Amino acid sequence: MKIDILARNQVYISGRGKQAMMFAPGFGCDQNMWRCVAPAFEDTYRVIRFDYVGAGRTDRAYYDADRYAALDGYALDVLDICRTLDLQEVVFVGHSVGAMIGLLASIGEPERFSQLILVSPSPCYMNLPPSYTGGFEREDLEGLLELMERNFAGWADFLAPAVMQNPDRPELTQELKTSFCSMDPDIARRFARATFLADNRSDLPRVTVPSLILQCAGDVIAPLEVGSYMHRHVPGSTLVLMEATGHCPHLSHPEETIRRIGESLQPVHGGASSADGR
Repeated sequence: MKIDILARNQVYISGRGKQAMMFAPGFGCDQNMWRCVAPAFEDTYRVIRFDYVGAGRTDRAYYDADRYAALDGYALDVLDICRTLDLQEVVFVGHSVGAMIGLLASIGEPERFSQLILVSPSPCYMNLPPSYTGGFEREDLEGLLELMERNFAGWADFLAPAVMQNPDRPELTQELKTSFCSMDPDIARRFARATFLADNRSDLPRVTVPSLILQCAGDVIAPLEVGSYMHRHVPGSTLVLMEATGHCPHLSHPEETIRRIGESLQPVHGGASSADGR
């Protein structure tokens, strides 16, 4: 049976530009999380948003446990979208695990991408001494996965404030918790295992697409050491330390996120180079 790729990933296209800018959400999130950032680029780009199977309004019937057992399966979805829409020179903006999914897709078909913008990325969440600090001990991650199995709502209660790190804005934490809980629990558990137990460090030197790494202060999910590690191992990458705090600057600090993305963009074909038309 032929799969409708755009329906499978609930692809949404907007904007008036010719060059594509694709926004990928992080774990437990859907394309709505980019609502405060993506529209700023619609004047100069063809903006493409999508969901992972099992998130947002996607049809769970498309879920394939074998395909999505590792992040490579999600990267294949990104390439499927690019092929279906015949996209070239895509500016890929990915948050958290979405950044790593885009990075893997760019290794698979680098000619389809002109730039990677990696927001709060991490190639590996585990501490692997003495050479790597990912932020978590393996037993901590296993405990988090076990909590998902025993008490899915309790897991969301625990993780959402740790991820958001903006206690003065509880509505953001609540939104993230709601997003986590909206996922199919079985799919969320498998995606969490593929995300938090992944080790993609060896993939970093294989990136050939110009890359911007946006690192936030106070990010317990992807700490400063992780951003520095990625910068050292992704050839030709640029690392920018944001004023934003926490792991989700596109929600907590959308204005700065828009500005940082805009400052990094290469000139758009036949037009402006950033969101404000400079």
